[in-house]
Amino acid sequence: MFGEIYDVIVVGGGHAGAEATAAAANMGSKTLLVTMNLQTIGQMSCNPAMGGIAKGQIVREIDALGGYSGIITDKSAIQFKMLNKSKGPAMWSPRAQSDRMRFAEEWRLALERTPNVDFYQEMVTGLLLEKNKVMGVKTSLGIEIRGKSVILTNGTFLNGLIHIGEKQFGGGRAGEKAATGITEQLVDLGFDSGRMKTGTPPRVDGRSLDYSKMIPQPGDDKPEKFSYLNTPVLKKQRDCHMTHTSALVHDLLREGFDRSPMFNGRIKSIGPRYCPSIEDKINRFADKDSHQMFIEPEGWDTVEIYVNGFSTSLPEDVQFKALRSVKGFENVKFFRPGYAIEYDYFPPTQLKHTLETKLIENLYFAGQINGTTGYEEAASQGLMAGINAHLKTNEKDAFTLQRDEAYIGVLIDDLITKGTEEPYRMFTSRAEYRTLLRQDNADLRLTPKGYELGLAKEDRLKRMEEKLKKSEAFVSFFKNTSVLPEQMNPILEEVKSAPIKQSDKMFKLFSRPKVTMEHMLTLESVSEFVSSNSLDNEVLEQAEIQVKYSGYIEKEKVNADKLNRLESVKIPDNFDYKELKSLSFEAREKLSAIKPVTISQASRISGVTPSDISVLLVYLGR
Repeated sequence: MFGEIYDVIVVGGGHAGAEATAAAANMGSKTLLVTMNLQTIGQMSCNPAMGGIAKGQIVREIDALGGYSGIITDKSAIQFKMLNKSKGPAMWSPRAQSDRMRFAEEWRLALERTPNVDFYQEMVTGLLLEKNKVMGVKTSLGIEIRGKSVILTNGTFLNGLIHIGEKQFGGGRAGEKAATGITEQLVDLGFDSGRMKTGTPPRVDGRSLDYSKMIPQPGDDKPEKFSYLNTPVLKKQRDCHMTHTSALVHDLLREGFDRSPMFNGRIKSIGPRYCPSIEDKINRFADKDSHQMFIEPEGWDTVEIYVNGFSTSLPEDVQFKALRSVKGFENVKFFRPGYAIEYDYFPPTQLKHTLETKLIENLYFAGQINGTTGYEEAASQGLMAGINAHLKTNEKDAFTLQRDEAYIGVLIDDLITKGTEEPYRMFTSRAEYRTLLRQDNADLRLTPKGYELGLAKEDRLKRMEEKLKKSEAFVSFFKNTSVLPEQMNPILEEVKSAPIKQSDKMFKLFSRPKVTMEHMLTLESVSEFVSSNSLDNEVLEQAEIQVKYSGYIEKEKVNADKLNRLESVKIPDNFDYKELKSLSFEAREKLSAIKPVTISQASRISGVTPSDISVLLVYLGR
């Protein structure tokens, strides 16, 4: 069946595996995707959405490099929102609700249309090795498949154990069996492994909900999209809705705490800090009488609903009774209860920055096997592993991204240098150069790199170059063009800014707070420039950011240099972190427990952000 030797074998067809397969194949490697179920390639195991705070930036970066996640999301989206628009552009984060079934279908079809990809459905139970080098994989049927490199993207399937109340059973996802054999072999080879936990909420019948009792959550009036290519923009959207738990709901949930695997010791592993179960929330935040719940449709046509904010592993009868006491859920019908799942992972400090393991040559890990959580984090690792597996088998230089080049670079550097003891999730606060790493300029940052790799195609590069050329020309126009007081003062008066008494450069005036591109377009010379040069909204946005935030960008570079010089500052032995309310809760907790000796050591602790380090430097008088 498998006489040939593959360049790259990818194990697992989730978000990491799909991106790894696409990347390696598009770069020219003969690639095999082995997965336990070909019907669940690209499956959204948890919420039916892509993007979000910092995660949206990652999807844009994947797209800019030539990956598929942004394209797939645009083709299957049912709602789009740009989060944090009230804040600066470094915080703007795209998020899309997806049609779960169409998302997986689009992934399957995209991979089938990709040259150099073969598929095989079966469980991989082990690796073929010669000394310290991987030579292929072995399946549950005993079939040996030879490969020059192997990428493991096993998600939550490695010895997966599902918990619902006091019941537990093996599985990598609801309705699917766990994967066995790989962990045991890797541990025998000298790898360290651990256990992590994640969870998911009940899925319910939308026909049984009363939406009149909930708050509608529509998408943006002018929805954008993820891909920089010519993918479709939403013409219509589906609303999400919001409701809340109550003191009664919390009391009903507490009745099941004695049967909760979280509280009775059955679950010993650590779950995601920033996506806790509902029982964890009401236990940790006992002073709160209610928590938000977001009611998210699973697609255009299905009635299935994802109950975001109600992740749980409580007994199914407790889940049902409590959920029926939520406003709008009085007559709810379950499709399936929520559950928790424990699975094996391998601390990522055992990897190189290419995601190749240090112990076994040509073996790569990507996704939740590295201790991360989230589709976007997994997809970006899959992309990088696929790229580097191809480069290594073709004896080419490795490809890595630095912290000032991409959120993907921050993610991988954090994993490799700091490790993680809890499911790692990306936030804008983890990136010290986040003003540089915006969602709007991912193509400008990364498409040339993707093109050099042979991953981003020429049409993508040309679109990026055209955008760069036009936005730079527009910024130059503002720098070199003056405006008269009688033209500009009406705008300045409207935004309550000091009027000018003589002509001044547009760049300087546009830089003022509350003066927007919309204001500037009312000036005849600006509107003529836009019209004559056919500038689209993407170019207008890019130019506005470059004008208004140029000072912040320069300041960020200076601050980064300062931080690098001060990394060796010592911290007193008796330093009381709990007194520093400006530190994040996670930072206070971890710094108090670990007690780092220097700022350098503190900065490498997972969960301690650059903002936390800045606070420490201030209190240390530096």
